[in-house]
Amino acid sequence: MALTGLVAGLLGWLMHRMPPETPARIYWPWLAIAGGALLLGSAVVGWNRYIASSGLVGRWSRRSRRNQGVASAWAILRVASRWAVRRKAAVLRPSLGDAHWWCRLLMPTRELATPLARVGLLRVWSPIEDVTLRIGGPRVGKTGELACRILDAPGAVIATSTRTDLISLTRACRERLGPVGVFNPSGVGDLESTITFDPLSGCEHPVTATARAADLLSGVSSPGRDGEREYWAGQARRALASLLHAAALGDASMRDVQAWVADPDTAAVEVQRFLRRSPEPAFESDALQFLSTNERTRSSICASIMPALGWLMDSTAAAAADKGDFDVEQLLENRGTVFMLGAEDTQTAPLVTALTGHIARQARRLASQQPGGRLDPPLTLALDEAALICPIPLDSWTADMGGRGVTIHIAAQSRAQLRQRWGDTGAAAILNNAATLLVYGGTRDVDDLNAYSALTGERDEEVPSWDPHGDLHTTSIRRVPVLSAAQIAQLPARHVVIIRRGMPPAIGRVRMAWTRSDVKAAARATSRAARAERFELARERAAWWVTAAADELAATQPRLAPLAARIHTAAQLSRPVRFVIAERGSQPKRGR
Repeated sequence: MALTGLVAGLLGWLMHRMPPETPARIYWPWLAIAGGALLLGSAVVGWNRYIASSGLVGRWSRRSRRNQGVASAWAILRVASRWAVRRKAAVLRPSLGDAHWWCRLLMPTRELATPLARVGLLRVWSPIEDVTLRIGGPRVGKTGELACRILDAPGAVIATSTRTDLISLTRACRERLGPVGVFNPSGVGDLESTITFDPLSGCEHPVTATARAADLLSGVSSPGRDGEREYWAGQARRALASLLHAAALGDASMRDVQAWVADPDTAAVEVQRFLRRSPEPAFESDALQFLSTNERTRSSICASIMPALGWLMDSTAAAAADKGDFDVEQLLENRGTVFMLGAEDTQTAPLVTALTGHIARQARRLASQQPGGRLDPPLTLALDEAALICPIPLDSWTADMGGRGVTIHIAAQSRAQLRQRWGDTGAAAILNNAATLLVYGGTRDVDDLNAYSALTGERDEEVPSWDPHGDLHTTSIRRVPVLSAAQIAQLPARHVVIIRRGMPPAIGRVRMAWTRSDVKAAARATSRAARAERFELARERAAWWVTAAADELAATQPRLAPLAARIHTAAQLSRPVRFVIAERGSQPKRGR
């Protein structure tokens, strides 16, 4: 049709160029119009085929043959480069909406996104609104890579871990941006908690009491079979919410709540008296239902609640939860950092989950009051071993928090770990909501490896056939995975498979935090300070010994007393006040 239209248009143009007396010349406009219509129709049909499903699939197939099924440089530039991220600057940071173009141009890219890995000469960036999920076994580099996400965070950070690695790697750099606090109810690494959080804070409000009860119970598993688990979890949430609400209204403590759960009969009168002050009468009804039900049902509910209060048996955890209300607004304003440490025994997981849930819900409330409904700068949640120490509802948070200015970076050991904590449905939701999935090597689970291999897609591979004489006979084409399960399992150290939304898979190299220049500079500064302190201590001890020797010499040789006095004066002028000499002949002591 296109060729016919072109020929018709060309004939019409030639007839137009003929002399006026040429027969049939008067018909050239109709011939030209018909040719143009045929050309336009062929263009519409061709464009429709190009944008239709068949055209799209055809382009994908040709692209996979050109690039072996992996992301090309153009695909990375179009989807995950710094220029692709900067196109959404006004959406990611609403404060830039009314700013001049040169202000947006001068803003560093790390204020809008974080670099995840390097593919060749290009970097793959993740916008601050996207969720990232990294999966890999122990000691493959997840913590070192996650520490970079903490260092690149433009705003406040909440970081969870079972070890002190994240603190040692990032604390010095984060202290330059804002205050740094530690919440360590498990006593990991013998670090003291500089932050306290009372689970009863804010529970005088019914909504807060309900959310706090859900957070505490999400850190433990409910007894019973799978079909019964949700029922008992719901009953436990209602009962615990009413008890937390009563304790907050009656100025009681969490130990009182634990005593009420242990002996409901004795606590009935006191709990009802406190709940009469509540603005919501439903809480009193829930408490009465729990306190007056039959012994068997009440025992099952108490069995669901008691593990969520097990941290009260640990003096370190109880001290971390003694009288404290965490100010989330101040944290966001000061761009502070909070490190939450927890052990793998899950005893303190309810407490860590309660604080994390409190911060997230307050951040969501504050985001709704800001332009665009987003926090600016965003809040970053760096969740290392989240399934072990902080089982927050990630299946729903990963779908909602990104649009509110809360960036979530998750590190897990396997899909099985996600399913164990959040169930099959929850684990699938987390995987689907993650815009970028980083898969480390070393995995031995065949089901996981096959799932990752399926996500990378397929490509065409040529299979040559040889005749008995060793000559090439034929070449056939077969479809094979872009990355086989064995290739994923055998990835080199610090290499990951990058599965990003809107982009073919890629193999990139991640960066460890201890190789960054800012971390090295902070380590050098700390080392210099330690050396300076050791030198100062040695100098002070030397000065003390010199003055002690001068005093002894002056006592035996009176004529040298003026020299000893001058030595004393020089030593006293050069000695810092923190070291003093108590008596002659005694060792130096640290002054207070």
